[in-house]
Amino acid sequence: MKAVVRDRYGSADVLELQEIEKPEPGDDGVLVRVHAASVNPADWYGMTGTPYVGRVSMGLRKPKQRGLGVDFAGTVEAVGKDITELRPGDEVFGGRSGALAEYVSVRNAVAVKPANLTFEEAACVGVAGLTALQALRDKAQVKPGDRVLVNGASGGVGTFAVQIAKALGAEVTAVCSTANVDLQRSIGADHVVDYTRENFTRSDRRYDVLIDVAGSRSWRECKRVLEPHATLVLIGGPKSNRLLGPLGHIIRVKIGALRSSRKTVFFIAKLNQPDLAVLAELLEAGKVTPVIDRRYELSEIAEAFRYLGEGHARGKIVITL
Repeated sequence: MKAVVRDRYGSADVLELQEIEKPEPGDDGVLVRVHAASVNPADWYGMTGTPYVGRVSMGLRKPKQRGLGVDFAGTVEAVGKDITELRPGDEVFGGRSGALAEYVSVRNAVAVKPANLTFEEAACVGVAGLTALQALRDKAQVKPGDRVLVNGASGGVGTFAVQIAKALGAEVTAVCSTANVDLQRSIGADHVVDYTRENFTRSDRRYDVLIDVAGSRSWRECKRVLEPHATLVLIGGPKSNRLLGPLGHIIRVKIGALRSSRKTVFFIAKLNQPDLAVLAELLEAGKVTPVIDRRYELSEIAEAFRYLGEGHARGKIVITL
């Protein structure tokens, strides 16, 4: 099968489209023919080998795994003998490392694709959708009536977070650039702050939850707009620090909040079937709609990663196979 691989760290020039061995499903696994995939910031870090601290798990001198990508959507090709809930021909979506390929073998992180979604839309959901869901539902425990602010609302996680927070009954404020104000209103944000014109940390509004995808403000600034027992969920941060990357910002915020009554949380989303099923219900009900910025063919993967590296995608970048 054709797959995107890289044997060294570097720019998008290290990416190659090669013929590699097609995977086989285990007894408890599913083989999926991939129709579409999408890329995430984590894929950029995996390509560049930054931040350097991440090489402890990624591989010190070169990548431990040649493949890239996690999010996918496609058709079940074969199932292991222990699989009863899926059969060949089923349309599915989910997450598995090495998803930028014609086939992927996956175990627990796969679910039936909602019929009202295209493969391209379903391929957007995996990492970004699960991150937003777990941040809001599990880490912040959002309740109806809570006031939620999403800083960095226009990327993959941000667009899902705005919609999922609304589905949970929250009053949502989205922080974005001028170009994305209309997008935020179209996906349901109650209030939109254009950060090029207004500093949300100087506002009179107070929030129960802050989902911080952009990592553009310090703890001292953020706490001004947080209620005394609010929760700040840290998801991203600036990429400029090649040693620590976003972790530098996250560590500074965690240290700054040590004596505060407000809770700060950093986590990495867990890929699992039950949460994918929850997202499928929201998608099928029309409460959440994936936002696609650009589409690329698999042969254009280097161009897709270059655009990803610019950090200004509206929603998700999709790869079609």
